[in-house]
Amino acid sequence: MNVVVTSEHRFQQTPDGAVWTQTQLARRSWDPYLQVFDRVRVMARVQPVERQTEGWIRADDGDRVAFAPIPYYVGPWQYLLKRGAVRRAARNAIGAGDAVILKVPSTLAQAVIPKLRSEGRPLFVEVVGDPYDVFAPGASKHPLAPFFRWMFPRQLRQVCREATGAAYVTRAALQRRYPCPQRETGVSDVEIPDEALVPQGRPAKPGQQRFSAMFLGTLAQLYKAPDVLIDAINLARKAGVEIDLVLVGDGQFRPQLLAQAERLGIADHVHFRGQLVAGGAVREELDRADLFILPSHQEGLPRAMVEAMARGLPCIGSTVGGIPELLPPEDMVPPGDAHALAAKIREVVSDPNRLAAMSARNLETARTYAAERLAGIRREFFEMVRAKTESWLAKAHPHLASAKGAAQCPAC
Repeated sequence: MNVVVTSEHRFQQTPDGAVWTQTQLARRSWDPYLQVFDRVRVMARVQPVERQTEGWIRADDGDRVAFAPIPYYVGPWQYLLKRGAVRRAARNAIGAGDAVILKVPSTLAQAVIPKLRSEGRPLFVEVVGDPYDVFAPGASKHPLAPFFRWMFPRQLRQVCREATGAAYVTRAALQRRYPCPQRETGVSDVEIPDEALVPQGRPAKPGQQRFSAMFLGTLAQLYKAPDVLIDAINLARKAGVEIDLVLVGDGQFRPQLLAQAERLGIADHVHFRGQLVAGGAVREELDRADLFILPSHQEGLPRAMVEAMARGLPCIGSTVGGIPELLPPEDMVPPGDAHALAAKIREVVSDPNRLAAMSARNLETARTYAAERLAGIRREFFEMVRAKTESWLAKAHPHLASAKGAAQCPAC
């Protein structure tokens, strides 16, 4: 049996048909699905490009992992212009014999759900984020943010209520807000390979006077609050902390953030590294930093923070989404509060022993996200998806219940 998986990530395709990504969704990301399913078809926005950019990572293999391209758009206005074509492409990407897993919240998922409902097909979701926090004040500059903050959580609650099964990237946070009465599984989509884990935490450095803080995340939106972080760095420096900030990531708000640093007079202490390829390049930046800070307005379970913890980095985060499942209360601040964040920065960097304790604790937490620890839970969820879909097929399409029937069906 094949599985169709929706994704809100944007990919690019070269003329030879290969699909590429600059994010973490490389070819190996689909291996957990292939432990249970024969092939994976990823439904996502795919932009044609003339040539591969140096450092891009292959996202497909042309055999067991392929893409069902959706017309490319960015933002709600472009989506509205292409809505009909997007919905048609999304529906046509699903074969009669496929299992379907929707990563939500997702515009593409909403395009697919009416088809699944009309067929009586079982609905399975992976809940990876919280739209209520995405459109919180300060997180989104969109003029319709208050409306979206009402509408999208309402949609997600409805989807989870009717789902046959749901997997969540958090242990409890998203489950509380978007429960699935049928079956819930808490399993992170963050997997840390062995080579990403350092052997031990960082030792205390008494007498250290200068520090480097790192942020890793998209600058296409402000829901990870890089603007709040720049304000906090400015306040911390005014209070006497010698600290620089390195931002890894890119997007439309980069010029605005650069202008913010210049306006505050700290442009020489705020360094934009741009988009780095996941893996070694990001780890090198993490290893150079003294502190990782993610003051997000919203999160599912932040992959970037777990990656930082795997390098033994002390971390500060906000009290949203799955971050409280990673950090103790004393290492968190309320979202959107630059003064509280600046005070927390001063508090932790002034205590070398505390930084060392944070490092050791974070490394132990990161080890719980090692691939082998999560594989069994994820496999159990995928096996349930396959079994429930096969049961539905046996009733709705008996000729597809066997491999021979599926091979003869032109809709597959």
